[in-house]
Parts: sequence; structure tokens; C-alpha cells
Amino acid sequence: MTAPTAVQEAFLRAFHAERPAVTADAFADGRAPDGRSGYEILCDRVTGARRVLDLGCGDGVLLDLLARAEGRRLADVDLSPEALAEARAQRLPFADGTFDACVCHMALMLMGDVDRVAAETARVLSPGGTPACVIGGGALGGEAYELFGDLLRAAVGRAPAEQRIPPLGDRRVRSRTGLAEVLEPAGFGAPDWETVPIDLSGPVERVWAALSGIYDVGPLDPAAVRRLRETFLTESAGLVGPDGRVPCGFTVHVVTARLR
Repeated sequence: MTAPTAVQEAFLRAFHAERPAVTADAFADGRAPDGRSGYEILCDRVTGARRVLDLGCGDGVLLDLLARAEGRRLADVDLSPEALAEARAQRLPFADGTFDACVCHMALMLMGDVDRVAAETARVLSPGGTPACVIGGGALGGEAYELFGDLLRAAVGRAPAEQRIPPLGDRRVRSRTGLAEVLEPAGFGAPDWETVPIDLSGPVERVWAALSGIYDVGPLDPAAVRRLRETFLTESAGLVGPDGRVPCGFTVHVVTARLR
């Protein structure tokens, strides 16, 4: 493990020790235009798979969905020992060819040694096996997600260095071309890449609760978080619609590939 990866993992462990369900709390209520959550979209991408590994399973939202298919065999690993018994994606504790599919919701872009993760994923998949991932995109524009991002960047810019998160993950996985550079040497074909808008709109306090769970907020001191919240609530008031909801949207990339 490289030193930067160790620093990343230490931060993620500490963050999730305090907030073990933060990802589900933030994203489980978000919906694509067809009404599905990102978790449901990912589950549907591996419908025919009988043996499925959930990589970065957190508190198990995706596992619950996968388990609804009768006769399906499931396994899971997660970085955070508070969410699950300690395991690392760089060294998966499974035999070669154990799984038909591997799913990963909003976790791949946080992993430092993604080349090794890809190689290990390929090793534990059977020939023709499918990795399916949801990767975070960005704000849709002109909505609360974008406002929050602007305010957060300003807050982090004012904070001392010790209140800033370390660089997380490998930027390559956030683009189709970059992800292909990671997957293809491990034996996967070109990835299928679909960008999907996710709606998190709702009452302003609920939107704040979802957005404020992201990593960058965690190290800020309580006074800075209070100022961020107050400013967000004040400035988002102008976005509130007649139904009392604040529009809040972002994109995710839903990615699948096939092991050659």
C-alpha cells in the first residue's frame, strides 16, 4: 500500500466510524427520472447474476435489494470496520472465479489503488462476469447542489490545512476514457457508460441533511459547519418552489463492463 493510499484509508475509516450510514442517508432517497434510486439501478444491471459481490457495501442498502432475488448468493466487503468486519478491496478474500458480478455504489472513486482493485475484481469474477458501478458525477446546475458546492468550497478555502480532507481516489475512474485505462489491462472489455440525473429535491432542511454528509464537511470545526448551514439555508430560500421543496439534482455515471 502506498503512503497516499494509507492516508486516504485512514481518513475514510475515521469518517465512517462516526457516520456509518452516511452514504445511504444521503442517496437512498434520490431518484432517477424513472423513479429508481441509484441502488436500484445498480441492482437491475446484474439481474441475471446468481453470485454477487458488493464492494464497499457500507450498511447494506444494496445488499438488501440484491437479496430479494431468490437463490442468489451474496458476499460483501467494506473498508470501514464499523460498517462491516474489516476487509480491503486491494486483497479480496475469495477464490478465483467465485462471482458472476461485482457491484460498487459510490465507492470506486474513493479507492486509491484502483489498478489493483480492478485486478482483484477480475480475479474473483468468472469469465464473462460483470462489474457494475455507480460513480458520482456533478451538479446539474442552478440548483441547491450547485449552491452548496460553491459555499462549501469557500468554507474549505477559509479553513486551516488540518480541516481539509486528503485527496481521495484516482481521478481516472471519473471519466469513461480513464476508467477504460484501469479496466482493460485487468482483462475487461470497454465499459458501458450511462449518465443519469438523480433528484434529491425536498424541504430545505432535508436537502441540507443529505448534502452536509459529504466528506469535505466532516473535518470542519463546528462553528464553520454552523456558518455553512446558516448561509445555505438563507441563500437557498430563493430556490424554494410553491410546493415548499428546494430543487436539488446531481448526476451519477452507471458503468458496466464484461470480463473477457
